[in-house]
Amino acid sequence: MIVTSKAYTVLIPARLASTRLPNKPLADIAGVPMVVRVAQRVHAGLPDARVVVAADHESILTACNAHGIQAVLTAQGHPSGSDRLAEACDILGLEDEEVIVNVQGDEPLIDPALVESVAALLRSNTAISMGTAAHAIDSVDDFVNPNVVKVVTDAAGLALYFSRAPIAWWRDGFAQGVKSLPQPAPLRHIGIYSYRVAFLKMFPKLSVSPIEVTEALEQLRAMWHGYRIAVFIAHSAPGAGVDTPQDLERVRQHFLSVNNPL
Repeated sequence: MIVTSKAYTVLIPARLASTRLPNKPLADIAGVPMVVRVAQRVHAGLPDARVVVAADHESILTACNAHGIQAVLTAQGHPSGSDRLAEACDILGLEDEEVIVNVQGDEPLIDPALVESVAALLRSNTAISMGTAAHAIDSVDDFVNPNVVKVVTDAAGLALYFSRAPIAWWRDGFAQGVKSLPQPAPLRHIGIYSYRVAFLKMFPKLSVSPIEVTEALEQLRAMWHGYRIAVFIAHSAPGAGVDTPQDLERVRQHFLSVNNPL
């Protein structure tokens, strides 16, 4: 159990449609739907935090209610997860200054300590608009993989840029191709975010930025408009999420192999 210094709300967006894994939020993991596993894991580690699933379908709402997990029903047509979370904030009547943390509904191995650390970024610095996380990359394959998002930070731990390209670029070391990693180690972005409610409600209304379109990274919209993102550096990579049937089977085996599945 982790003791939090101030209560906040963890919002878990859950969208039923998935091209690679149909009905993903309801996928069975040792007898419990995946989105419920995520909520249970967060709540077990962060008893002071309010945990709410933002669902887009009645079936997700029903599954959550059956396991005692608070959930709200949001519109199906939202263009992004941020829009869904903003609607959830309205439904829940959250105040503008409150902090929320966005935990994805396909992260049943999420570390509650990571959630708390990302929430704490906003509590300690009122000048920033968003918080997120990263960890050191230890593999050249990950460094050059465009599906692995990288981030570079400044001296204060604020993001300078996010990219699918291998950054920071080691000019001399990469003259003959990327064969080793630069030092200090580059950072892999972890897809967890904290926001203040007022910013989250405003964010979907910002115009889409050119760099966001180029990189296909929504967080670059905030930076393009001048908002700062603080980055918590985790000591290690988080548990892998579930994107494919193979991922789901691996996570199922993990939960079946442990005595306490939470």
